Amino acid sequence: MNVPAWVWWATLIITTVVLIFDVFVVGRRPHEPSRKEVTYALCGYIGAAIAFGIAVWVFAGHKYGTEFFAGWLTEYSLSVDNLFIFIIIMSRLGVPRQYQQSALLIGIVLALVFRGIFIAVGAAAINQFSWVFYLFGAFLIYTGAKLAKQGPEDEDEYRENKLVTYVRTVLPHTDDYREGKIAVREGGKWLFTPMFAVIVALGTTDLLFALDSIPAIYGLTREPYLVLTANIFALMGLRQLYFLLGGLLERLVFLTYGLAFLLAFIGVKLVLHALHENELPFINGGEHVEWAPEIPTLISLGVIIVTLVVTTILSLLVSSRESKREREAQSGPRRD
Repeated sequence: MNVPAWVWWATLIITTVVLIFDVFVVGRRPHEPSRKEVTYALCGYIGAAIAFGIAVWVFAGHKYGTEFFAGWLTEYSLSVDNLFIFIIIMSRLGVPRQYQQSALLIGIVLALVFRGIFIAVGAAAINQFSWVFYLFGAFLIYTGAKLAKQGPEDEDEYRENKLVTYVRTVLPHTDDYREGKIAVREGGKWLFTPMFAVIVALGTTDLLFALDSIPAIYGLTREPYLVLTANIFALMGLRQLYFLLGGLLERLVFLTYGLAFLLAFIGVKLVLHALHENELPFINGGEHVEWAPEIPTLISLGVIIVTLVVTTILSLLVSSRESKREREAQSGPRRD
């Protein structure tokens, strides 16, 4: 895929302008956004992603269009699962609802920076060493198995990392959020507010998320531009999704298992691709493994869509039944 330099620059400039608008216009007034506000914004971001994918399909061909949609859906589904961790972090650190939007904005900016670095490193590694696909594939299969074994994240099982603990307990800090500021000056010295610990928690979590998401999308497309734009569109609507879904995330009980299957599926796809382009001397004498099939991206896109739809429907059905049982249990036996 031949992407002119001006397209790269235009993409980066537009993304920066949107982020600046979000930070300095939307985020300058700490508030909990209304359902109407987040719905309109989320529809705008999703519509922009679909329009971009169609444009790629028209101007670059159906192959790259399919790769973008597959990558975007995968990144978006991983982001939805990650939202539950964000909810736990906000709850554990007691972030007031009116400041959560600002914290998420900064977290999204950090996520874009981290993923940009990983995308560049991944592209350089792939161009230099074809055997990297073996590592990516094995890592995704391992991550998928681990995710399936752990199941949905539980708030009681969440443990903050040592860096966040250090920030919260060792660094000089205030007890309140001070209107959502990161640091304030008191008595001639600077003090961090709890918002700084929230940003550190979101940033370190984003860093861990990138370790899963970047190898996964490189299993669907080898085009760095598509990898970057798929991540941008997946992250840009994440803040609105956080406020829109809310408690609905807890009802998606099978989403984690669906994502575990997708990560393992993409991992297998990567290993097969690595076998097909094998250059390692201790595997088939350094020759390509002709019997290794290539899984077309269109089939991958179908698997992604079916998996997400099935896990979502099953999750909502099971959650509805559980809620009905709980209501019946609370109401007690019926009296004739």
